[in-house]
Amino acid sequence: MTTSSYGAEKIKILEGLEAVRKRPGMYIGTQDESGLHKMVYEVVDNSVDEAMAGQCSHILIKVLPDNIIEISDNGRGIPTGIHPDKNVSTIEVVLTILHAGGKFENDAYKVSGGLHGVGVSVVNALSEWLEVEVRQDNQVFYQKYTKGIPVKPVEVIGPASMTGTTVRFKPDASIFTTTEFQYDILSSRFREMAFLNKGLTLKVQDLRKAEVHEDEFCYTGGIVSFVELLNKNKHPIHPEVIHFEKTKDSLIAEIALQYADTYTENIFCFTNAINNTLGGTHLEGFRTALTRTLNDYLKKDNALSKKHPNGLSGDDVKEGLTSVISIKVPQPQFNSQTKEKLVNAEVKGQMQTIVGEGLADFFEENPSVVKKILEKCILAAKAREAARKARDLTRRKTVLEGGGLPGKLADCSEKDPTNSELYLVEGDSAGGSAKQGRDRNTQAILPLKGKILNVEKARLDKILSNEEIRTLISAIGTGIGEDEFNLAKLRYHKIIIMTDADIDGSHIRTLLLTFFFRHMRQIIEKGYLYIAQPPLYLLKHGKEATYAYSDKEKDLLVSKLTKDSKYMLQRYKGLGEMNPDQLWETTMNPSNRVILQVRMDDFVEAEETFNILMGDEVAPRRRFIEENATKVMNLDL
Repeated sequence: MTTSSYGAEKIKILEGLEAVRKRPGMYIGTQDESGLHKMVYEVVDNSVDEAMAGQCSHILIKVLPDNIIEISDNGRGIPTGIHPDKNVSTIEVVLTILHAGGKFENDAYKVSGGLHGVGVSVVNALSEWLEVEVRQDNQVFYQKYTKGIPVKPVEVIGPASMTGTTVRFKPDASIFTTTEFQYDILSSRFREMAFLNKGLTLKVQDLRKAEVHEDEFCYTGGIVSFVELLNKNKHPIHPEVIHFEKTKDSLIAEIALQYADTYTENIFCFTNAINNTLGGTHLEGFRTALTRTLNDYLKKDNALSKKHPNGLSGDDVKEGLTSVISIKVPQPQFNSQTKEKLVNAEVKGQMQTIVGEGLADFFEENPSVVKKILEKCILAAKAREAARKARDLTRRKTVLEGGGLPGKLADCSEKDPTNSELYLVEGDSAGGSAKQGRDRNTQAILPLKGKILNVEKARLDKILSNEEIRTLISAIGTGIGEDEFNLAKLRYHKIIIMTDADIDGSHIRTLLLTFFFRHMRQIIEKGYLYIAQPPLYLLKHGKEATYAYSDKEKDLLVSKLTKDSKYMLQRYKGLGEMNPDQLWETTMNPSNRVILQVRMDDFVEAEETFNILMGDEVAPRRRFIEENATKVMNLDL
């Protein structure tokens, strides 16, 4: 590793730590599970900044018993000298002063997570306690804090044979609605970081149970490996991932992309290793350059240009595209604390130049690849026109107007989406019971006939020609497609999938989940999609009737009865076996129903699972079934 000057004088102070505990949402985004996990990211981001500076190769993240987090790296360590402005150890300055850190001094870090990063000081303020150990100058420096306040000054507690920083903290339960860390969420985030930092090793361990759960991520292929993973169960139309890395002014951009014979687009955008889920100016520049470059090559191909003389739009070139965009910029600016969108205006033009040059270089050397891509884009353009015509059938005027709603929808009288629910019910029989048993004020019922189209294998024009899907889109109200979808027009903030507890019901549920994941993902991301949990059993003992929602619950109920007792046990196979009162009592009454919120903690894993279960490849699906067969609790053949 190279060394560089990184001392106390590099740490610049912008403001104090006041009001963090009073208004934690301003600094951490939310006080729920999302904000809780952001605490871990903020600390790890500091270690990643060291890696991007060429000073760190390993980061270890541990989830300890009692949901304590420990993060260690082998970087240079936080400077330990006395800070010239505060006259205390620089460790204490970094841990107690908001926006104090090396990223505010251009000479310390060329790139970092950006000035919107709340920093380890906020993590300190929102923790019940925090400990920091810095290994530097052959010594271990230590300090402990309670709710952001130092217990005592920094002290040396022993010798050190290597450099680095360890931060250990326990989130404050009085601040967060939950302090239970989700391992899958953490491992997903750090897998992304490993892809973005070629050769950096990130190891995650969950030590809360006797059986240790751990993953180690290190990718020598970087973002090329990321694209290959995303397309693992697809059919790429060109085997080689297009990859280039270029610099324009102060911007360093690395791009990897590959087209597959699928119908959806997956693009991941990162700035200084921070995931920008809403894209931003780097994505805008990429899209513009991709569309322009492909149109330039379309004009040069006489045969193809005759087939499609009007040129390609941005929508035409997105179909089947998987891409990872990773940029490094000295002074990133984001739309908010959560860094969802990059807003640096100059980046758009810089990206247009970089992407245009990078694609042109690749296409000149690989003319057969650009021809295959153009042929796919032309098919997408024709399908998009067909989809435009079909889309008109699904539109409705506003969120509150009733005109244009499908006739089979039994709507609720409530017009406020936050108080409205939509049940998607399998079959007319169960739909009839649900309509009779529901709360008409707040609960709408949409019966679905049979199995909807598998959208994983269909273009948008075919999807919109499916009657059940058109009915579903009309009822939900948001429209479909990137240019049409508008979450503000969502008519219900609880959409509940209610299917039978058998194989067909599971298949219908999976088809619906695939539809929402591919075409209304924001509904999942905002937490508006749920799955109903109807009972599996009815147990009658004398005049008493009790419902069991699992085999374990059923066995417990039966065990409570004496051997001499007579009881009747009924296994429900379909919702239609319940009368309206039973359906209301067990599955629809908000006071005692069980509904599961659909979450997407790991997009990459979700993408892979839908590809396996709903795609064309049989072998991965067979492996998935074999590997997960032992986890099946109820199998109805």
